[in-house]
Amino acid sequence: MFIGELARRTGVSTRSLRYYEQQGLLRPQRRASGYREFDESDVAAVRRVRILLAAGLNTDLIREVLPCMADEGAILAPTCEEMAQDLKHEHERLSRSIEQLQAAHAMLGSIIHAGEQVTVRPGRSG
Repeated sequence: MFIGELARRTGVSTRSLRYYEQQGLLRPQRRASGYREFDESDVAAVRRVRILLAAGLNTDLIREVLPCMADEGAILAPTCEEMAQDLKHEHERLSRSIEQLQAAHAMLGSIIHAGEQVTVRPGRSG
C-alpha cells in the first residue's frame, strides 16, 4: 500500500508517517519510482508508535523499545527485560516531572490567591 492508504487506515497524517520514517520508526520499501510501499505490518507498527507516543515516550526511546513490544489487546507489553527496565526508568522520570509540575501549580495558585487578597482590600486605590 502507498502512504495515503496507510494514512487512511491508521488515521495518521502522511506528514506524520514521513516523520516516523525519518526517525527510523517505519522502514517502507521503495519502488524504483521512489514511492514508499508499506505492508500490513506497518499498520500495526503505526498503532504501536501512537500508543508509545501517547505514553509520553520520545521517538528516540520508541525506536529502541519498538522491536520489543508485543500487542496485548488494546495495550502493549515489553518482551525484552532490558526494555522493561528502560520503560520503568521513563515511568519514574515522568512521575518526577508530574510532582514538579504539581508543586509549581500549587505555588502559582498561592501567588494568584495572595495577589487577589492584595487587589481586593477595601480602601486601596490603584
